[in-house]
Order: sequence, then C-alpha cells, then structure tokens
Amino acid sequence: MYKNKNRKAFPVFISFYLWGNEKFLLPLRRRPQKEERLKRTRRMTIMLNPRETEALNTYFRRYKVRNRSKFMREAIITAVLRKFDEDYPTLFENESPTLFDSQE
Repeated sequence: MYKNKNRKAFPVFISFYLWGNEKFLLPLRRRPQKEERLKRTRRMTIMLNPRETEALNTYFRRYKVRNRSKFMREAIITAVLRKFDEDYPTLFENESPTLFDSQE
C-alpha cells in the first residue's frame, strides 16, 4: 500500500467525485481524532497598534509564517512557561547558599 514501510498507515477512504460525466476514485486520509479535552474552544482577542501590526506582518512575510494563530499561541505559551519556570518556588527565598557564604 505504501512505498515506505516505516510510515504509519492511516485509514484510507474512497470518495466518488462527479466531474462532468466521469467518476474518479480519490483516496483520502482521515486525520487522527483529537482528544476532546485538547480541542480549542476558548477565544481570546488582542488589540495591537499600527506599529506592532506592521512589525508582525513584516515578520510573517520575511519568515513565511503560514499559520499566524499557531505562531501567536506558541509565542505566548513559551513566554508564560518561561516565566513560570523562573518563578518556581524554592526551598530558600533568597539566593541559594554557596560554599563561600559565611554563616554566622
């Protein structure tokens, strides 16, 4: 069925399309179902000023970003996770003790 045997096989469905008076068989791949809890159902909106919009549009053109919402989502989540990592609670509130600190 597939030339490369290492590829994962997806179920293939046959669809009939009418093109003029002829019928064509076209194999279609079905996408794997996303888990219900991972579906994106919440919408968030941001407002940008003209300079920010132009900067983003320039970036999208220069680096050929095709999926803008994915780009924004990844950028935001990366910043949030980085901040969470920096603010992780530690055993000592101050800087961690070193061998050269004097304990009096």
